This record gives sequence, structure tokens and C-alpha cells, in this order.
Amino acid sequence: MFSLHIDTARTWRGGQHQALLTVHGLRRRGQRAALAAQPRGELFRRASGDADLYPLAPRGDLDPVAAWRLSRLIRRLAPDVIHAHDAHAVAIASLSRSLAGPRATPPLIASRRVDFHIRSNAFSRWKYRCVDRFICASAAIRDMLSGDGVPPERASVVHEGIETGRIERAPALDLHREFDLPAGCPIVGNVAALVPHKGQRHLVDAAARVVREVPDARVLIVGAGELEAALSRQIGRLHLAGKVILTGFRSDVPSVLKGLDLFVMSSVTEGLGTSVLDAMAAGLAVVGTRAGGIPESVVDGGTGLLTPPADAVAMARAIADLLQDDKKRKAFGAAGRERARAAFNADRMVEETAAVYADVVARTGSGPRQRRRTRDRVVGVDDSPVDDRGGDRSS
Repeated sequence: MFSLHIDTARTWRGGQHQALLTVHGLRRRGQRAALAAQPRGELFRRASGDADLYPLAPRGDLDPVAAWRLSRLIRRLAPDVIHAHDAHAVAIASLSRSLAGPRATPPLIASRRVDFHIRSNAFSRWKYRCVDRFICASAAIRDMLSGDGVPPERASVVHEGIETGRIERAPALDLHREFDLPAGCPIVGNVAALVPHKGQRHLVDAAARVVREVPDARVLIVGAGELEAALSRQIGRLHLAGKVILTGFRSDVPSVLKGLDLFVMSSVTEGLGTSVLDAMAAGLAVVGTRAGGIPESVVDGGTGLLTPPADAVAMARAIADLLQDDKKRKAFGAAGRERARAAFNADRMVEETAAVYADVVARTGSGPRQRRRTRDRVVGVDDSPVDDRGGDRSS
């Protein structure tokens, strides 16, 4: 099975990490997996030493030049399946398959990692009709697609996976020293982009209540995004300076997690939440909301506590409860680690993804395609592999 993976984002978030885990995991299984990604993006940079890496920089959903170049790449590589990992990738892949012609149109598989409805405009409806199979990060997403009219046979649930060993091997960071916190104070953490649907404003509101019951508690919000200034103002307004700390982006998240006492996922909407899985692998009890797929990872009363989305009062109650009960918190953390190992490891995710590819190929009748034995470039097409420095050889 030969798969071509497409991701158009410049940022590095959960979706890009899942795309790279999938590509590398498939290769370890002996399958060929090519990646087309934004050449100025973080995913491209992290994959820059790989073979079968191609630059793709569409300017939005409707970029005929990028679509034409991708169609030529599809015809040259002749993959068995195309796997689009973000919404723009679905659009550009749909256009490219139309341009590539019926003899070079492998099935299109689309990852769906968000729990909001498909937009109702004509173009969105068209591009998603082109998808042969959705890979949904949670059952909640599959159910939402069903409500949008996607037939059940076109949606498969594959829970996202994480490198549990990498998390477990990471050294714990001394967060008290790193952020000059009082010795021995309990530390609550959140790791997510600072965007509205991640709900950090509700966590800040909850923190104002938590410190009344647990005065020495501290909250670290790890991540960057558009809400940084608004959250800073909220922290000041609630007199939480020094108690709630915005750390900004951190490249050492596993070590940060290992230094926490409790993890909180405050999302209002959430496909599944790989940060929750990372926290579980780090042995942390989790306070999460019942948004999207979070209840599919956090077992309420088993690996953590679940609260209604956007309910700061309930969130504060759950946080204070676990901070004041060491035995329960540690038991939840241990159970969460075992659950992450068993149900959310990357190898399981890759195996189930490969099974979806095989099923789609069998159902569509596309079959294994004749491989091209030549690596000659198609004249005029900017689809050459990159060199070891991450540069495009055609430039």
C-alpha cells in the first residue's frame, strides 16, 4: 500500500503531529508513505530529512496552480490512496484529483479531528462529497458527520495515538524552580493553543475559585495564540498574577507534564484532545470537560473527573477535590497511564489507519497501482524531493 499524505498548515499542532506519526509509523510497517506539506511550515521542517517529501503551498482552498502541480505529482507517484490531514488539504486534493484524470484518481481519505459541523456553503459540500472515507478522531466526530448527512459507511473511528514511551522517558522538569514558585505548592497545568474553543478563560475563572480553597495552588497555561493578551488582562482583573502563569509555547511539553500534579482540559469543543492523552501517559489525573471526544479518553471517576463545558464552578470543584485528595489523584493518574498505553498508543493508531486504507481500496476497486520505476521529474512541475537541509532542489 502506497499512501500520499497532504497537510497544508504552517503551524505545529496536534493534527500535524498526528500526520507525522502516521507517515513514520506506516514506513516502519514497510509501507511507502509520501508527504506533501507547506514548505515554510513546521511539519515540513521536522520531516526535512525524510525521503518522499514534497513542497505544497496552496493559497487557500481555490488555488488552481497548486492544484495543477499536485495533480501532476499524483499522476507521477500513482499512490494507492491520498490522505488529506486538514480542511485545506481536502480542498486541494479534491481539485487535484479532478485535474489528474480518471486513470490517476486514487481514493481520497480525510482526517477529521474537529467536532464542529461541515459548513453549508456549496464548495464545502462539494469537497467533502469527494471524500471516499473520513477517519474520525472520535465517535463524537463520527456522530456529528452523520448528522451532517455523511453515510455511516463513509466514516471510520480511529482514535488518535501518542508516543507513550517518549512521554514516559522524558525527565520531569522542576517547575517550582523554572517559574520561581513556592516550594511544595501543587501545580495544575493546561496545554493547548490559546484559542476560544480551548476554553482557557473558563479555567482562569475556575482558578480564582480554586485558590480560595487551596491558597498555594498554581496554574500553568502552556501554549501560544490569539487570546494571550485577553487572558493576561483577565488574570490581572481577577488578581491572579503569580498564581496563573501563561508560559507561552514550550518545546519541552513532556517534561513540563512530568512536573505537574494535575492536568486540566478546559475545551468547549474538542475532537479528542491529544494533550489529554499525553497527560495520561505522564501519569496525571485529568479534569476535563464533556466536550466532543474527551469522554472517550477520560474515564469519569476512573482516570479523572469530567465537568460540563464552560462551567467554571464545576471545574473549580473538581480541581480542588483532586488537589486535596492525594490518594485519589495518584490512583487516577496510574489508571490513566495504563489506559494511554493500552488504548491510545501510536502503533495502534497506525495499524487501524492502514486497515482503513485497505478497506477503502477493496471497496472502491482501485487495487494496487502500477508503480513508476523512474524518478524523472515531470517537466515544469515543482514536486521534487527536498534535500537534507529542507530546501527544494528545484529552487
